Amino acid sequence: MVLAVKWQSRMPAVKVKYLLLVWVGILLASWVLYMQYSSYSELCRGHVCHMVICDHYRRGIIAGSACKALCEERTLSLQRCLSMSPTHQVYTGLWKEKAVVIKCGIEESANGEGIPGSALRPESSLFDKPARGTSMDEFREMLHSFLKDSLGEQTSLGTLVARVVTLADVNQDGKVSLAEAKSVWALLQVPELLVLLALAGREHTPRLLGFCGHLYVTERVDHSALWRLEVPPTLRPVVPEAVGVALNRWLAPAWPRRARISIGLLEFVEDAFHGAYGSFLMCDSDPARVGYSKQYDCKMADLRGVASEAAVRGYLRGRPCQANADCTYGHDCTATCDRLARQCNTEVVQPNLAKVCALLQDFLLFGAPADLHADLDKQLRTCVTLSGLASQMEVHHSLVLNNLKTLLWKKISNTKYS
Repeated sequence: MVLAVKWQSRMPAVKVKYLLLVWVGILLASWVLYMQYSSYSELCRGHVCHMVICDHYRRGIIAGSACKALCEERTLSLQRCLSMSPTHQVYTGLWKEKAVVIKCGIEESANGEGIPGSALRPESSLFDKPARGTSMDEFREMLHSFLKDSLGEQTSLGTLVARVVTLADVNQDGKVSLAEAKSVWALLQVPELLVLLALAGREHTPRLLGFCGHLYVTERVDHSALWRLEVPPTLRPVVPEAVGVALNRWLAPAWPRRARISIGLLEFVEDAFHGAYGSFLMCDSDPARVGYSKQYDCKMADLRGVASEAAVRGYLRGRPCQANADCTYGHDCTATCDRLARQCNTEVVQPNLAKVCALLQDFLLFGAPADLHADLDKQLRTCVTLSGLASQMEVHHSLVLNNLKTLLWKKISNTKYS
C-alpha cells in the first residue's frame, strides 16, 4: 500500500519528464525538416533552368541534341535534385530508357572561393558568342584559341577542335548553325564539360550523352560516392562523426570489391596525368566525387573538382600572397608562396596520387586481409607523403602507383572479384 502511494506521488514528475522529452524531440524534428526544406528550396532551382533553356530554344537562340526531348517531347525530365549549389543545378533523370544526370550551370571568371568559374552568368551573356556573321574558319580559330588558353599548348588541339565541331553539328548536315555554335561555346565555358571532352573515351570518365544550350546530360553512375552514407549538414551538429564513420564501414562493399574500386581510381590518376590534352589536377579530393558501377568499377561521378594544369598555373601565376594558403586553387590545389617576391609559385605541392592515397587509407585499410594489412598500410603511408615538383618525381610517382596496383591486383586476381 505504501509502495502504491509512493508510485502515485511520483507519477506527475514522470509524466512531466516524458512530456518534456517528447516536446524536445518534436522541436528537433521540426527544426531538421525546416532546415531541409529551406536548403532544398534554395539549392534546387531546376525549374528556372528548364524555363530559361526552353525559352531560348523556342526562340531559336540555342540548339542541342537534348533540346527536343527536354522542351517538346518531354521525354527528358528533371527528377531528383542533387544540387549542392544554387548556381550549378544537378538532377537525376531518365532518357531513352537510361538513367542519366542532368546538369545546368555555366561558370565565369573568378569567385571568392578560389575556383575560377563557379558563379552563374547573367542569361543575357550566356549565348553572346560567336557573333552573327562569324565564318566557320573564324569559329574554328576561336575554339583553338580558347582550348589553348584552357589546356595549354598541345599538339593534339586540332583533334579536339574537330571533336567540338562534330559535337556542335547536332543535325549532322556538315554545317554548324549560329544556334549550334552559341550552344557549344556556352558549354565550353563550363570547366567540367571541358574535362569530360578532354578525357572522353576513358573507362573511368562518365559519357556525355547530350546537351541543350548550357544544359548537359551525362550517364548516371550507379553509386555516386565512395561512401554510401553522408550525414546532411543540418544533422552534423547532433550526429557524432564516429557514428557516421561506423555506419559507412558497415555499409561499405566487401574488401575485395573495395580493392577493385581502388584500382580503378588509381587508373584514373594515370588517365589524368599526361593525357592526350595535357595534365589534369584533382583540386577537390572529396570521396563524394568518386563513384562506382554495379560491377564495382570506378567511375568519377563529379568532375567539377578536376582542372587542367594550365588553368591552375594561370590562376596562380603572379598571384599576390602572404602565406601558402593564399596560393590555393579550388579546395586543395595549393602551391607555395614566395615570401620575398610575395607571389605564388605555380607548382602545386601535393600531387593527385597523394590525395587519392589519403582517400584510400580510410577506404581500404579497415577489413583488409591480415597478411596484406601491414604492407598495404606501409605503401599508402609512402604514397600520402609524396610531394614536390611532379616533373622531378614522375618516375617515383609511377613506381609507387604501380606497386599499389600490383599489390591489390595480386590479392583479388583469379577470384570472382577480378
